[in-house]
Amino acid sequence: MNSAPSDTGLSNTGLSNTELFDRAQAVIPGGVNSPVRAFGSVGGTPYFVAAANGPHVYDVEGNRYIDYVQSYGPTILGHAHPAVTEALQAAVVLGTSYGAPTHDEVRLAEEIAHRVAGLEMVRLVSSGTEAVMTAIRMARGATGRDRIVKFAGNYHGHSDSLLVAGGSGVARQGLVGSKGVTAGAVADTVVAPYNVVPELDETVAAVVVEPVAANMGLVEPTAGFLEGLRHVCDEVGALLMFDEVITGFRLCFGGAAQWFGVSPDIWCFGKVIGGGLPMGAIGASAEIMGNLAPLGSVYQAGTLSGNPLATAAGLAVLEQLTPDSYRRLTEISARLQTGLSAAFNDAGVEACVPRVGPLLGLFFGSEPPTDFDSAKKICDNGMYQRFFHGMLSRGVAFAPGAYEAVFTSLAHTDVEIAATIEACREVAEEMA
Repeated sequence: MNSAPSDTGLSNTGLSNTELFDRAQAVIPGGVNSPVRAFGSVGGTPYFVAAANGPHVYDVEGNRYIDYVQSYGPTILGHAHPAVTEALQAAVVLGTSYGAPTHDEVRLAEEIAHRVAGLEMVRLVSSGTEAVMTAIRMARGATGRDRIVKFAGNYHGHSDSLLVAGGSGVARQGLVGSKGVTAGAVADTVVAPYNVVPELDETVAAVVVEPVAANMGLVEPTAGFLEGLRHVCDEVGALLMFDEVITGFRLCFGGAAQWFGVSPDIWCFGKVIGGGLPMGAIGASAEIMGNLAPLGSVYQAGTLSGNPLATAAGLAVLEQLTPDSYRRLTEISARLQTGLSAAFNDAGVEACVPRVGPLLGLFFGSEPPTDFDSAKKICDNGMYQRFFHGMLSRGVAFAPGAYEAVFTSLAHTDVEIAATIEACREVAEEMA
């Protein structure tokens, strides 16, 4: 691993990752504020980030890593992009929270509506979890129905009714749900297998789906799946909801609806729209959004909703993301996909690197999975742990869990991609 260059303002902080983790475990459950960060499924001690720039993060010991976590998706431009930092510097001196409407929250809602065909109105919230939770409540209020259909391995945040059979962190902890969630909280949640169109009836308020499943590795929707969901929802009067917390404005300019040619009734966004700050959003037609207070009787509120720092960062990011940006990001991901696949193949390691546009996954099996059961079998085979630590020791950081996607950014150049592929070749030979 390389030491942090002097222009980051970092050398060595005098702290160690082990020391900080010991201190953290005394005052924070598990030493982390989100379970995946504890390295529970890969073992070892987490690195504590002190700074980040472009495609790199730097830990407190001064080690530099090529970063494919990228905050799990928000930093699509790379870390500390000048457009974002300058927007934040300009915004912060004006105040950090007002509890009142602002110009930028209107501009951000207009920008989201401009990009997504059929989306007319937006409500800003503070996280993806909050967005999906609110969208579920709105769907029930709009339809007068109770039941929700979700798909095994799709993760929609940590609200009670949607934690059952979730992917990502829930699966990584070896859980099917969570203690503290009552039977009543999930009584109206139906879990179906991903990539299978379920049978619906008139009791279903909404079907919520990740249009590209990115919380059980990366699993692409099979041909006809999203179209089938649109059809069965229309048949019974249920609302189709796309959870685009990951795919929204990372997959392409207009999100998954543009990519697949299938439009939901309700969209949920997060990550990219906050530019790395806490942000989420619900979008739909004016008719459906009219169910939210103060227009309608479905209540939702948030002290920090539309936070001026988050809206400033989000606008700065979206202003940089042109259709050409997505072509370049897809090219970056395609080069990484080709190089990693060749490295594993040459070493005789069974692995596949699925890609949907700029989104990447990594599975240590001969075929990419199509649902949660097949993904779980691969993710739990122990191979990812060896790969993760082998790459980390060579200065390349992937997510510390096999259920996560691989996130490139527009800051990753040929230099970082080549270094990553070379490190992968070395690790693959060791694994073989």
